[in-house]
Amino acid sequence: MILVTGATGNVGAELVAALAGGAEPVRALVRDPAKATLPAGVDAVSGDLGAPESLASALDGVRALFLLPGYPGIAQAAAKAGVEHIVQLSGVSAATGDTANAVTRYMMASEQEVTESGAAWTILRPCAFDSNALRWLPQLNAGDSVRVPFPTVRTANLDAFDLAAVAAKAFADPALRGEILWPTGPESLLPAEQIAILGEVLGRDLECVGLSDEEARADMLKNTPVEYVDAFFDFYVGGAIDESIVRPTVEEITGRPPRTFRQWATIHADAFRQAGTDR
Repeated sequence: MILVTGATGNVGAELVAALAGGAEPVRALVRDPAKATLPAGVDAVSGDLGAPESLASALDGVRALFLLPGYPGIAQAAAKAGVEHIVQLSGVSAATGDTANAVTRYMMASEQEVTESGAAWTILRPCAFDSNALRWLPQLNAGDSVRVPFPTVRTANLDAFDLAAVAAKAFADPALRGEILWPTGPESLLPAEQIAILGEVLGRDLECVGLSDEEARADMLKNTPVEYVDAFFDFYVGGAIDESIVRPTVEEITGRPPRTFRQWATIHADAFRQAGTDR
């Protein structure tokens, strides 16, 4: 059996869908099994990732685990419960080794725990996600201008669908155990280019408004702890990471190219169209 944590999130939901109906049973860790919408045949269980001791029943009979980063003790508890293989979600910044950066620090800690757990492991270090564009929904509901931080930073955004496909292969292919995988999307785009593509898909004349660093910091501090704002500035202003690199990982592992941002936007267009009609 495979247990998927964060099973209703952007990545977890795609992974559950990719695994459902396969040769191995799937169990989904969710907050409320009664409210979770999951594919047929998927077993929904509740548990608190912040409390490893709460996962005893969820881990019972589990062979493999997909684990979100930032939850100390889970990998150790899983290995102790008999889990043979853990696919650990991480991020590109883990490679920098900079424990002064709050995001990097918890990614590194997650990777270290899983590699030292005694279970076999595969680590995924994806770049930024296409689904980050969903953060623009409130602005698109208000008008056709989208204010963005770090307007000069290119990213090879990845569809969570493709990350899930890589994770599913990692569970199935023993050759991917002990590997660190770096999936990316197929193209490196500026925020303005993403917004232009989204506008074409939606039939709207959208405008990208790039924020200065001072404006971006002030906006981010409204909803984000300062240590994480500092981390993002380290990434995208200080240049600690480069998410513009396009890598062949998805195609090498899945046998097909990753989806483009245009494909992602087309698939998720209804969410954006709803925003446009609520004005």
